[in-house]
Amino acid sequence: MTTNPPLTFPIDRVLTAFEQQDVPTLLATIADDVDFRIDHYRDDADTLWQIARNKAEAMAVVQRLGVEVFPRGTKILHTHSQPLGNDWVLTHFHQRFFYAVQQREVESVTWITSHSQNGQVDYFRETVTTITPV
Repeated sequence: MTTNPPLTFPIDRVLTAFEQQDVPTLLATIADDVDFRIDHYRDDADTLWQIARNKAEAMAVVQRLGVEVFPRGTKILHTHSQPLGNDWVLTHFHQRFFYAVQQREVESVTWITSHSQNGQVDYFRETVTTITPV
């Protein structure tokens, strides 16, 4: 089941742009001084390279993710963003993709804490909680 979320928050636009490989929208929705990091819960994946301190570094991470993790792209199965106040948002993100690291189709559930200002994400913390073979 696919849920097309309303694009209420900048994080929703970032996720949709990532799914659609829409680089111009991704660039426009990430702040120049973004604080970006992806962590994995109980997975031995090397995530040290999934950290960025600005837009240029974040785009380098996204580009590398496209090659090493998501070579066939990703499909959003469900996403729901909950405002926390003061421009903070908690997003539940469920996706399906061919996981190049494991060389198989998987589904993954992640939690993303984000902050935005002036329509741009300036803080992004994603915790990958599951990677389940399909």
